[in-house]
Amino acid sequence: MRARSLTLAAASAALLAPSAVPTGPPPHRAQPVVWREGTVRAADLLAAVRHCDQISTGRYRSDNGRPADIPVCGTRDVVHWKADMDIDCDGRPGPRCNRATDPYFAASTAFAQSDGRPLSAERLPFIVVPAPSRIWDYRAHGIGGGSVVAVVHRDRVQYAVVGDTGPQNIIGEASYATAEALGIRPDPHGGGVPSGVTYIVFKNTKASPIEDHAAAVKAGERAARRLVGTTPGASTPTG
Repeated sequence: MRARSLTLAAASAALLAPSAVPTGPPPHRAQPVVWREGTVRAADLLAAVRHCDQISTGRYRSDNGRPADIPVCGTRDVVHWKADMDIDCDGRPGPRCNRATDPYFAASTAFAQSDGRPLSAERLPFIVVPAPSRIWDYRAHGIGGGSVVAVVHRDRVQYAVVGDTGPQNIIGEASYATAEALGIRPDPHGGGVPSGVTYIVFKNTKASPIEDHAAAVKAGERAARRLVGTTPGASTPTG
């Protein structure tokens, strides 16, 4: 997880020319990026988690030097929080995520693929959870590597998995692929957004194997429909 401050991130972003949001998947990918994923609306997911029943004993920072004001909230079926999004490029190196593109690059992830290799941040949508601490321990809430997540930004929903862990006191980070699919600038050196991202982790779910994004989407859609109270083939609520 990025431990730099938002000030540094903003300064880095100012030095780079703004990137246009792509209109389709980039040609280098073996599998296309899904820009709008699933049938459950962002508005309905946000309505389902609009109240916070805090389950963390303390609160998290979005970055070093920022206030500790982000609680982890929970219901019977999900754990959720609203934070910023820093860009995680760690894991298996590629053309977008490597030591040259990311000054904080680490060639490993907390959870590995089925073949034992690290996850690929530029290909697989995943999020980062804080390492277990007295503030909160994700393992005590039906969450682990491969747990399915709905990441919501504005009117977009992207399904992902729990793929990495970060500092014990910071929350709000997702892989390059997650950011790109949500229309967020994925550059690990100055990308991301300072607020407005909701992370909804579905308890006791698992994409197997962890690198199978289609499995995450299938499980995520099923869990999201349960959360918002719809069934397959039914339209999502409008009010």
